[in-house]
Amino acid sequence: MMKEIGHASFLRRIGFIVGGGFTPGVNALIIGAGLAASKWGWDLVGIRDGFAGLLFPERYPDGGLVSLNPELFENLDPAASGVLGQAARVDPFHVRRVNEDGMVEELDLSDEILERFKEKEIDALISVVGGRGLSIMLKLQRKGLNTVCIPRSIENDIATTMVSFGFNSALSFTIEMLDRARQAAHSARKIFVVEVQGDRSGWTALQAGIAVGADAVLIPEIPPDLSYVATRLKDKVSAGRSWGLIVVAEGVEVPAEPTTSTKKPAGGSLKDSLSPLASGVSSEHVIQRSGQAAKTIAKRLQLLIAEEFTPMVLGPWVRGGRPTAVDRQLGVCYGAGAVRALREGQYGTMVAFNPPELEFIPLAKAINRLRTVPLDGGFVQVARSLGICLGREL
Repeated sequence: MMKEIGHASFLRRIGFIVGGGFTPGVNALIIGAGLAASKWGWDLVGIRDGFAGLLFPERYPDGGLVSLNPELFENLDPAASGVLGQAARVDPFHVRRVNEDGMVEELDLSDEILERFKEKEIDALISVVGGRGLSIMLKLQRKGLNTVCIPRSIENDIATTMVSFGFNSALSFTIEMLDRARQAAHSARKIFVVEVQGDRSGWTALQAGIAVGADAVLIPEIPPDLSYVATRLKDKVSAGRSWGLIVVAEGVEVPAEPTTSTKKPAGGSLKDSLSPLASGVSSEHVIQRSGQAAKTIAKRLQLLIAEEFTPMVLGPWVRGGRPTAVDRQLGVCYGAGAVRALREGQYGTMVAFNPPELEFIPLAKAINRLRTVPLDGGFVQVARSLGICLGREL
């Protein structure tokens, strides 16, 4: 029997999906949401691989839906990666299919998604998504879907929340790997240029660089002057300290290398030879962009300093492993908080952790904004006081 709880008195069955991008510890979110939902007499049902479980149920032996009942929680490892999978490329407003002519076409299946929710008697949805997923959920909410979002980002770039789920785990692993890189650079007497996650913001690079005492940290918020970086490195690298560590966010803006040739590289555009599902710039990094920043910066700096630079990249490694204690606790709180938002009728919102409170922020205020590193903020000031080069004079 469903309990009467004001705005949410009609709720009986809640859906739960995980958007694209692997993050360790998603089970903690499921446990938090499941325990809170069972308190109010609601059923929680997981949808496999984002919306794919609803759109393509024939692909799954269980029909694409998983009953998330209290018995399951008792045996569910909160530190494991999740039992539902994650979204791949399935945006219900742009679903790519191959038609009868063998051509790839995009279809708007958002209405079909809403019909599937009705068929499965799913009254509301909790979605674990990143920045792009928030925009998709807002459009679905405006079409009638009752939804609450949980912010997930290992780069911590989602606006209106201080800490996204997954960031602490990624940061901790990044620091551990940079410690090893620093030791290796010291032993090999080389300058390591290590690329870390951070396509649009530099929180991971900056905080991890401060923790390990990097010589330089280059982030997207500060376009670097490599001549300035080289000068600063020359002051540090000497006969007594012929090694160094540079931390580079993958999205850092690298000045174009001067060239007088307009001839295209042999072989033409790699993008032209890829499938219609491919996207990105036409270069050797169309398929795998990871590592581009580290290689480019290491090469450019080696032309300016008579030292040996070694590029390295952490890439998707930081998405693996087990979550930290912070993310495990935060995950349970985020899951339970999403259920509380539904209970209070706070549809079309994102759960935000702004210590010491969990807040419900309207999706319209959370999308199309990035949480970037403020140049006058505390972390930048700490880095400068430690003598860390940030790419240019500030």
